[in-house]
Amino acid sequence: MNSRAFTLSLLIAGIAVFMVNSYIEGREAVFKDKYGTEVPVVVAKRDIKELELIDDRKVMTISVPKKYRMNGAFEKQDHLYNTIAAVPIKKGEQITKPRVTYPGARSGLSRQVSIGKRAMSVQVSEGQAVSKLIKPGDRIDVLTLVDYAGGKKEKLKVKTVLQDVYVLATGLNVTKEIPLIGMKVDKEIRKMNLNNYTNFNTVTLELSPYEVQKMIFLIKAGNGIYMSLRNNDDKTIERISGTRLYDVLGEDAQDAKAYFAEQSAKKSKR
Repeated sequence: MNSRAFTLSLLIAGIAVFMVNSYIEGREAVFKDKYGTEVPVVVAKRDIKELELIDDRKVMTISVPKKYRMNGAFEKQDHLYNTIAAVPIKKGEQITKPRVTYPGARSGLSRQVSIGKRAMSVQVSEGQAVSKLIKPGDRIDVLTLVDYAGGKKEKLKVKTVLQDVYVLATGLNVTKEIPLIGMKVDKEIRKMNLNNYTNFNTVTLELSPYEVQKMIFLIKAGNGIYMSLRNNDDKTIERISGTRLYDVLGEDAQDAKAYFAEQSAKKSKR
């Protein structure tokens, strides 16, 4: 008796499963007829900002009914690598061709210069640019050696000329991770290591028009410039006096003053 009941329950369960599967398959057929078969589309894993470089950390592939696939939507993630968001893209949004662009004039430096500011590049060495550890997005101070007495050491002065200056680019490495040196090779863009890019000889700064004039004067008529790196959250503008030889010598400054006075007296007697 128990055996018959068990067999009967299995039979009923099998029929129920068959009917459920048949119903699901029927509904799937209806949905496919109405909305189309599922197709892959690439969507944003998180919010992507305008001009942000797109890579596999920021996108994923999902399946949607063909009717809900947006025109121009990408189907493969690798078609998007090293493109740039032309507009802000929201999390979960399908990524379409009009929403991305490639490194070039449209995604260049001019769009990143603040209104009222100017971009200016200056040549630097490792000694001038913190061993070239400066990166786009950093903030620096600019110093120079002022010589207004024909090379007399006691008259030389080191002066902090500009403070809290924004670095727009180092060489061709630009802020917001735009690889302007990227080049299409076999329909792909050659990747650039944005974290370890130290192969540069220029630093591009964001300056006011008046500060640009100062920099040109320092470069052309002065003794070059030096950069000191500051914390990005440090916005304090210090009142810094220029540093002369006597400031460096400290308690030995009197000896130096006596020496230079003696040398000056000897020259005047000649």
